Amino acid sequence: MSNKIHNLIVVWSGPAGHTAAIYAGRALLEPVMFEWWMAGGVAAGGQLTTTTDVENYPGFLAIQWPELMMKMREQSLHNGTTIHSKTVDSIDFSEDSSKEPHKIHVGDDVHLARTVVIATGATAKRLGLEWEDTYRQNWVSACAVCDGWLPIFRDKHLVVIGGGDSATEEANYLTKFASKVTMLVRKDVMRASKVMQERVKNNPKIEILYNHEGKEILGDGQVMTGMKIYNNKTDETMDIQAGGLFYAIWHTPNTKFLNGQIEIDDAGYIITQGHMSTKTSIKWVFAGGDVQDKKYRQAITSAGTGCMAALEAEHYLVDKGLV
Repeated sequence: MSNKIHNLIVVWSGPAGHTAAIYAGRALLEPVMFEWWMAGGVAAGGQLTTTTDVENYPGFLAIQWPELMMKMREQSLHNGTTIHSKTVDSIDFSEDSSKEPHKIHVGDDVHLARTVVIATGATAKRLGLEWEDTYRQNWVSACAVCDGWLPIFRDKHLVVIGGGDSATEEANYLTKFASKVTMLVRKDVMRASKVMQERVKNNPKIEILYNHEGKEILGDGQVMTGMKIYNNKTDETMDIQAGGLFYAIWHTPNTKFLNGQIEIDDAGYIITQGHMSTKTSIKWVFAGGDVQDKKYRQAITSAGTGCMAALEAEHYLVDKGLV
């Protein structure tokens, strides 16, 4: 274990993590970042590196997500962040990091930190349908707001899998671009609120298939052309034409490695103190991005909470006279 106590350690490297690192670096906190997160096979840069073009991130008319994440990484380094391409295995939290720093376990090494920003994101749940991996980066998405506007989905018949509020929101949003949206609901009822159910039922562009599940994605290996779906009530299968698939079966926040030390909600998201704070239930530990945001899940909102986390960490260190 190194005896050096870092002012701030950032866990993971999505928009929230890099924004926190940039702000902390500019504040001369000499932040350290561990950029790898292996849950679900997600690498440095987060889930955004698996998507394509984006036109809704301020400052860029159009840019590919991997390129944007590399620019964020370069900016973090430029502002004094030390980045390690390693995975944090666990963290031992102290009640008062001014007396006993938090211990970040990375393999056989232990790194000490006065403050920690957790920005490990959330992994979109998928079903592992046949041929899913073949079409995932272009024709299969877990975020309608992120990808639904893309030209490949315009004027196409799109499929949404899910029956909760998230699924109804995604379906309604996609009707702005799609010729038709079909919702596959596994049970004979939806879990969504009555208000959201009425919205999709009254939308003439939305078809709801109850007791239906996705079985296979159809296409020529390059372009998705349809889906094989299954009626779990009649045991019948059929093929439908479709130009895109959107999962809306929720996300899994990457909090398992915290071993229950931080307060989380029933879905596993880190609970932060108040609407405008990134403080967690552990002193001087902050959370930003999708690991604490189940509602918006956008790169720009993640970046905003990353900024907040860095500023709150800086205020603590300054108030304690540690920097």
